[in-house]
Amino acid sequence: MTARPELDPDVDDLAPTVPEITTYDEVHFITYLRLLDAEADQADWAEVARIVLHRDPADGERTRICWESHLARAQWMTKIGYRKILEQAVIDARATRH
Repeated sequence: MTARPELDPDVDDLAPTVPEITTYDEVHFITYLRLLDAEADQADWAEVARIVLHRDPADGERTRICWESHLARAQWMTKIGYRKILEQAVIDARATRH
């Protein structure tokens, strides 16, 4: 990991969609966890966007797209992204042993 996760960072309009863990992802790990927690609690998307993403729900579609994008990335992290983190950890561990 190259970047430290932040507790409450601002977000871009769209989360990354590339098939690798990005620096943006690393900074926003906690954001992703908060979004997943909110989804599990069936929280209102507009409230989550306001609190977690610092977006005004009155901005309508733009805010909704931002929320959807980041939630999709958070879900990707639970299905695919975490594997990439584990694979890199194994590579790093092997490199330090030699």
